[in-house]
Amino acid sequence: MGGGNGVAPDRNLALELVRVTESAALSCARWVGRGDKEAADQAAVDAMRAMLDTVSMNGVVVIGEGEKDKAPMLFNGEEVGNGTAPDVDVAVDPLEGTRLTSVGQPNAIAVIAVAERGTMFFPGAALYMDKIAAGPEVADAVDITASPAENVKRAAEAKGAKPTDISVVVLDRERNVELIAGLREAGAKVNLITDGDVAPAIAAARQGSSVDLMMGIGGTPEGVIAAAAVKCLGGVVQGKLWPRNDEERAALVEAGYDLDRVLRTDDLVAGDDVFVAATGVTDGALLNGVRISRDGAVTDSIVMRSRSGTVRRIEAYHHLEKLTKFSGREFR
Repeated sequence: MGGGNGVAPDRNLALELVRVTESAALSCARWVGRGDKEAADQAAVDAMRAMLDTVSMNGVVVIGEGEKDKAPMLFNGEEVGNGTAPDVDVAVDPLEGTRLTSVGQPNAIAVIAVAERGTMFFPGAALYMDKIAAGPEVADAVDITASPAENVKRAAEAKGAKPTDISVVVLDRERNVELIAGLREAGAKVNLITDGDVAPAIAAARQGSSVDLMMGIGGTPEGVIAAAAVKCLGGVVQGKLWPRNDEERAALVEAGYDLDRVLRTDDLVAGDDVFVAATGVTDGALLNGVRISRDGAVTDSIVMRSRSGTVRRIEAYHHLEKLTKFSGREFR
């Protein structure tokens, strides 16, 4: 692959990246509700990887499917794009919500984020992070070191609402039991989800959304992708690395990570020019899922750029027979 020349992005890459997430969403849509999350994920990965090579960028995957020995494609450190400038970091989740897709539940999306080279946080061995995401209205009010009740109170005051009006999305996991109890005690409306916290984090940052906050311990890679999107929307993400055991804690400390540090949006994605594209696979709070008819499909996507603050919603119609001939990929 040819090298870039250190040039910063000078165009809206998100408008190219949306073709990547559309392709991933279309490819895995045929697996919705079929009970095979591995096949759904593989279809999304294959499609996203193939389409990425057509994007004009010299990218390195910082957040991907894992290490090279476990992920044949889109692994951490893999070079993607056609090799021309700009030089960028890339974070991908070809199918965020593999289980959601397999059982036909809401909020599965295909998502990609891109920022200037060297500006995305690499989580190392930290698979999990305690996170809070919020929109511009409450960005200055929330604090991950405060109690759940205090954050609900602050969010309510910032929005001119009551604590009972605040809606919080939390991953339904045993590690979040105390958080859930604290939120309910504060009177918040707690929406428990089984998987996939990127879409709810983006929804929390969007003005006019039904989601006010996304809180709880979830994946660190997803936290980086969420931070990229939230940066475009003007909201905030705060996080603290959450080692699962003493071995993971020791590995992180040895690698130089400060486990007491609050990671803020700019720590997770430091770039000034951040691009995000996401396409719905199943219906959700953020996007509609893929709609397939006899000869075509409709996708619903969101594309964002931090420098301009522009957020676009793109509904696209795809002629599947033509798309299959054009790309050489099966979308039916």
